[in-house]
Amino acid sequence: MRAAVCTDSKFTVADLPTPTPGPGQVLIKVSRCGICGSDLHARMHADEMADLAAATGYDHFMRTEQGVVLGHEFSGEIVDYGPGCRKRWPTGTRVVALPIVRHDKQPHLVGLSTAAPGGYAEQVVVQESMTFPVPNGLSAEHAALTEPMAVAWHAVGKGRVGKNQNAFVIGCGPIGLAVISMLKAAGVRTVIASDFSPRRRELAAVCGADVVVDPASESPWSAAPIPGRINGVTDILNLGFDTMEKLRRIPNVPWWYAFRLAHTLNAGPSGPVIFECVGIPGVIDQLLTAAPPLSRVVVVGVCMETDHFQPAMAINKEIELRFALGYDPGEFRDTLHMLADGKVDPAPLITGTVGLDGIDNAFTALGSPEQHAKILIDPTSTAIAP
Repeated sequence: MRAAVCTDSKFTVADLPTPTPGPGQVLIKVSRCGICGSDLHARMHADEMADLAAATGYDHFMRTEQGVVLGHEFSGEIVDYGPGCRKRWPTGTRVVALPIVRHDKQPHLVGLSTAAPGGYAEQVVVQESMTFPVPNGLSAEHAALTEPMAVAWHAVGKGRVGKNQNAFVIGCGPIGLAVISMLKAAGVRTVIASDFSPRRRELAAVCGADVVVDPASESPWSAAPIPGRINGVTDILNLGFDTMEKLRRIPNVPWWYAFRLAHTLNAGPSGPVIFECVGIPGVIDQLLTAAPPLSRVVVVGVCMETDHFQPAMAINKEIELRFALGYDPGEFRDTLHMLADGKVDPAPLITGTVGLDGIDNAFTALGSPEQHAKILIDPTSTAIAP
């Protein structure tokens, strides 16, 4: 099969042996494969990512000098099964799969390990238990976006945006756009998106952002009213005074039960939920400094450098800081069906398609925020420019 192999940060299209599915695995003919931001990072900073992965307990991440077939956002058709499979679906069935396989009880990330070549190829091996048929005639292009949209769905779940909370998305690259789409699919009333790029702001509006802000000229925090009007620590203190004055007017009532009930029901005052989708040093600190008190910050953008922030700032505001990575099989399945049922439209994210010979050009194009968001690879295409 033809595949694009990345070695020492360079791509070479080569003829490789057809992959052989192992026990419990499925061979898939790749229809489309998306280029992910982590692919861009892995191409140039594989060793740093491998060291980080090893520190967290995963020892099989690719190294710069190794030849690796990237690609973990793919859709395709079943070609063959390995031994021990239940053969749930006939050959030719259109499917997507979580990009993870297991060899001898060792998990490997598809497209990010030499032991699990990815979707920048004509064929790829996946795990049968992690494979899902594509429902409702969903196109190959949109099905391939199940993986990045599942990342966004998981992040939205981490955010736990309440019905009276605004959601802010800082950074409208591919993951920020996916988060916007999933926030609206989750029924969030007001989504404020912020990005310096005019093109990305345009795409944010198409994805459903209610308010789109250029941070060079306008603060996102003043772009929409904040429910509850908690703009500073003084507002919280005054809320405490006002609440106690009202409760104390009621005779013979243990007012402290009201506070206990509020804590139990998570019904106390709260700030907005903020999704950090930039992933460069300094952004978390900027958010903690500028965000209203009682905000929840969900870090989705992957910063590969050492960063710093002022803990006292977050403490004084009681800001909750969360980090999101990946998804579970249930979230992946639910995302696929949201796409297939028309609850989420990933079309605005797709800005170009290339064949295997155009991957290098696609990576270059993705370096400019004014050109592209998500570029797909079609292994049958001869296109060399997105």
